[in-house]
Amino acid sequence: MSRYAAAKPYVLPESLAELGGPTTGGVTLPRHIDWGPHYIYDLADEADFRLLYERVIREAQTRDDLNAYLHATSLRQVWHDLFLPLPVRAAWEARFPELRESSTTTAAA
Repeated sequence: MSRYAAAKPYVLPESLAELGGPTTGGVTLPRHIDWGPHYIYDLADEADFRLLYERVIREAQTRDDLNAYLHATSLRQVWHDLFLPLPVRAAWEARFPELRESSTTTAAA
């Protein structure tokens, strides 16, 4: 694990219910979340969808960022497939144990 990932403060929502981001279409993230080349994430593409969620979870600076780009039901469905630093995964799972449980249930299936 990198020192950056271990020391970085991560933003978490108050509740998963407040995550009402898009579930279809194309999404362009703001520069403070995705500073790479201009890219439109196609939410119908599984790899794009997961990459968008990984970037938002890792780089969001405010709860508004999370609420704008993540969707609660979709997050639960892909949580176990996301490539996240251990500190951010642990923080989210500590606040929302249902994510850990859905990961365990899905992984065991």
